[in-house]
Amino acid sequence: MRTALATAVKELSRATDVVLARHPGVTVLVYHRVGGGSDSAVDLPVDVFDRHLTHLAAHTIVVSLDEAVERLESASGDPRRDEPCVVITFDDGTADFTDHAVPALVRHGLPATLYVATSFVDEQTPFPWGAPPTTWAALRDATATGLITVGSHTHSHWLLDRLERHAIDDDLDRSIELIGTHLGRAPAHFAYPKALPGSAQAEIAVRRRFRTAALAANRVNRPGRTDLHRLWRTPTQRSDTDAHLAAKAAGGMRLEGELRALAARVKYRGATR
Repeated sequence: MRTALATAVKELSRATDVVLARHPGVTVLVYHRVGGGSDSAVDLPVDVFDRHLTHLAAHTIVVSLDEAVERLESASGDPRRDEPCVVITFDDGTADFTDHAVPALVRHGLPATLYVATSFVDEQTPFPWGAPPTTWAALRDATATGLITVGSHTHSHWLLDRLERHAIDDDLDRSIELIGTHLGRAPAHFAYPKALPGSAQAEIAVRRRFRTAALAANRVNRPGRTDLHRLWRTPTQRSDTDAHLAAKAAGGMRLEGELRALAARVKYRGATR
């Protein structure tokens, strides 16, 4: 029943896209797991992820997050402002990212950013949903490819609208410290846990520490119109066909995104992480 409903939402989203204006810009896709062996909608089998990368390499311009920021900040008249592009991102830092996602990205020569929740990697404790974390050594190998950028997803994966200011500062600073210590470079990019906006205090803390910050919404980030600390990211699922992926890469499937955001706000209303 749940699968049928999700499929219906996807098809309805594609249908409603035709009435929405399309604009050039940067679409940021978000993945979570690849080949993790779970039945989660965001745990893509390796062959499905490879199919996604094949499609993106053939039909889009995939750029690093740093290049995307340059495009978003480019001056009027820069030809890149009118050239649609895609950024691939991952959340959390599970072991399957370095085991399966990174080798696939390297095979296709595509850059990606991983937002890592550092406490799980540093302490080698499973994520709340049971997935094992990657290691600092594996992340060093990943960044050595020149294709992987590591950003922060907080230290403890706490939802930042539920912490006091001192706790927010401590959590973000610990994440920055660990990434800098183990990978040799402090993170410039941040993604809010569960893609939920933080409190006003959290937003101030994030803006002070990072060049960009990401939330969730199925839409394009437009040059000259995008707040770099409120980057929209489009979630992907294992059920996305090539047609769904093409629509998402173009900033479509907005209805699905709005419904998922509403469901997340309800689901995590009483949660802390």
